[in-house]
Amino acid sequence: MAAPNIISATTIVGKTAGVILTTTSATAVVSNAASSGKCLKINTLNVANTTGTLTNITVSFYSGAGATGTEYKLIVAPIPANSTLNIIDKSSQYYLEENTSIGATAGTANTFTITCSYEDIS
Repeated sequence: MAAPNIISATTIVGKTAGVILTTTSATAVVSNAASSGKCLKINTLNVANTTGTLTNITVSFYSGAGATGTEYKLIVAPIPANSTLNIIDKSSQYYLEENTSIGATAGTANTFTITCSYEDIS
């Protein structure tokens, strides 16, 4: 795994990703491919329960791109019906080096939408 020296970065592009968890399998929210030559700085990650039922969510850092490799859980929590939970914010940012990712697993399919704001640094 590698990442560019962010002090000498020539490009920083702000991006936002959105994912709907349609299954109960781990789903990549933001993924940095192997040999991308990039570092992704995760600024915010919000999870919204869009149903009328309390449901569990797991958000994890993965040692591989595409929510693969070793899973390191960031949070395992129930989210109340029709509520949003801020998982990552500017006080707890994460950097994704090459071949790493942030993924999420829903306790119930078609329950959550996730938005993630990040910087693509190269």
